Amino acid sequence: MFTKIAVQISRLLVGVLFVFSGFVKLVDPIGSQYKFEEYFSVDVLNLEFLIPYALPFAVVLIVAEILLGVMVLIGYKSKFTVFSLGLLTVLFLFLTWYSAYYNKVTDCGCFGDAIKLSTWQTFYKNIILLVLVLILIFNIKHIKPVFSGKIPKIITFLSLAVFLFIVQHVLTHLPLIDFRAYAIGKNLPAGMQYPADGSIPPVHDFMLEDQQQDLAPILLAKEKVALIIMYDINKSDKNGFVAVKDFSEKALKAGYTVYGVSASFFDDIQKVTETYNLPFEFLFCDATTLKTMIRANPGVVILEKGTVTQKKNFVDLAEITL
Repeated sequence: MFTKIAVQISRLLVGVLFVFSGFVKLVDPIGSQYKFEEYFSVDVLNLEFLIPYALPFAVVLIVAEILLGVMVLIGYKSKFTVFSLGLLTVLFLFLTWYSAYYNKVTDCGCFGDAIKLSTWQTFYKNIILLVLVLILIFNIKHIKPVFSGKIPKIITFLSLAVFLFIVQHVLTHLPLIDFRAYAIGKNLPAGMQYPADGSIPPVHDFMLEDQQQDLAPILLAKEKVALIIMYDINKSDKNGFVAVKDFSEKALKAGYTVYGVSASFFDDIQKVTETYNLPFEFLFCDATTLKTMIRANPGVVILEKGTVTQKKNFVDLAEITL
């Protein structure tokens, strides 16, 4: 009796944890892409040949994580599910141990941007998770389907279809839920204030520099500002240049202060500006900050006295209210 209770408790905890962890990344897979690019970089795992595949790798891992969480909860394909959970947990355990021991990738992104844990906290969390999964592995016979017949199979495939639809939607537009410090409604000057505990403020490394000064304080005080974000102009969608040109012309007529913001080299920016006849100047900002601001390249962030009021991928610029 005790064993059966332990198995069901472990099953519930593992399933809920995997579903939650997968969901907070599912709504923002670009964040996981950036995290895997960091893991694959020369300074971490030195697997640079995998960087171009970071996004599909992230999507597959996220969908697998949340789907396996659903499958263990409903008891579908218990043997396959439990051993797959074990493999994922070992992978997560290795990555978090590596991050903690070598002080690499100090935020593993295990819970996306929703919950921040230190590397060692995440490692210990994964040890507990592995123990729970091992309980399931050694007691698979006690994992029975919650529903009879084909219902577990139907739930699994419907869940997969929903998860893939969500991925396609957020990659085309923007994350369904924005957990970051640049979310709509956030005031950036307030986010720059140091917390009482002296930790790093949520908004840091936010500078909008021209060739002479940081214009961030000036722009954050203005009523109507449109920032056209292109963190890497060479990786920007070419269709986006046409879209932001049209949008910027309308924004300028509506009285907005419009700037492009990029971390690219001046020569690359000048080439694109001349090629597409872009009617705005560019400011420089750190690439990581720009990736955090908006999961689009290009994308637009609208500010009113430092408060983010609208954010759109270039495909949705017609929806911005000017």
